[in-house]
Amino acid sequence: MANFHVLAGPNQKKAVVQPTVRRITIADIFDALRRGLDDFWDKPSHYVFLCLIYPVVGVILITWSSGGNALQLIYPLATGFALLGPLAAIGLYEISRRRELNLDTSWTHALEVRNSPAIPAIIAVGVLLVGLFVAWLLTAQALFNWLYGADVPASITAFVADVLTTERGWTLIILGNLAGFLFAVVVLSTVITFPLLLDRDVGAAAALQTSAQAMITNPVPILLWGLIVAVALFLGSLPLFVGLAIVIPVLGHSTWHLYRKVVETPPAKRRRVQR
Repeated sequence: MANFHVLAGPNQKKAVVQPTVRRITIADIFDALRRGLDDFWDKPSHYVFLCLIYPVVGVILITWSSGGNALQLIYPLATGFALLGPLAAIGLYEISRRRELNLDTSWTHALEVRNSPAIPAIIAVGVLLVGLFVAWLLTAQALFNWLYGADVPASITAFVADVLTTERGWTLIILGNLAGFLFAVVVLSTVITFPLLLDRDVGAAAALQTSAQAMITNPVPILLWGLIVAVALFLGSLPLFVGLAIVIPVLGHSTWHLYRKVVETPPAKRRRVQR
C-alpha cells in the first residue's frame, strides 16, 4: 500500500526536521513582489485565472438577484475570497518553482500539483481553508441575524442605506470587519504552508507550524504582506473582478518568493536553485 501521509512527512518513523525560519525585512517583501512580477511577465497566466473569476462573480450575481434573501452575504462572499487565495494560487507556486529550476514553465505544468507526493497534506490544508471560509460566512450570517432579526433586505439600495445610516448598520460594519480581520489573521498565518509542501513534503502539521512560526518571527513584514494582499484584492475586484486576473497571479508568484526568503533552503536543494 502507498504511504498515504497527511499530518507527517513520508518518513513518519523518523523525527520531523522542522524547517528553519529566517528573519526578513520589509525590503524582502517588496523584493518578493518584484520577483513575482518577473514570473508573471515571463509567462503571463492571467488568462487561466479568468476561468476562475467568472464562477465567483456568478455566485455573487446569483446572490444579488435572489430576491433580497441573501443580500447580506454579498460583502462576506466578496471579501471571503481572500481566505481561499492561498489555495487558489497553488498552481502558480509550482510555476515559480519550476522557473527557478530552469524547467519548462508552460501554464499546463500548474496542473502537475496533483502529482506532488504532498498532495494528501495539500488537500488537508485546503479543506481547512474551505472550512474557515464557510465558518466566516456562517459568522457573518449569525451577526446579521443578531442585529436585524427577521428583517430581510428589500433591495441592495435599501440595505446599503440602512447599514450606513443606522446604529445597527454601523455595529454590523464594525463587528463584521473585526470578525473578518480575525479570520484573515488565521489564514495569513498559513501564508507559506502550500509553497513549503510543494517544495518539501514535511506533512501538514509541520508546514502549518512553520508558517505560523514565520509570522511570529516576522510580525511586521508578514502583516505588511497581508495588507498588500488585501489592498491588491480590493483594487482588483473593483472593475467587476476582472482585475483579479492580474492580481491573483502576481500575488501567487510573489508568495513563492516570500517563502524562499522566509524558510531556509536545505543545502542539497540550494545547489539546484538557480535564481
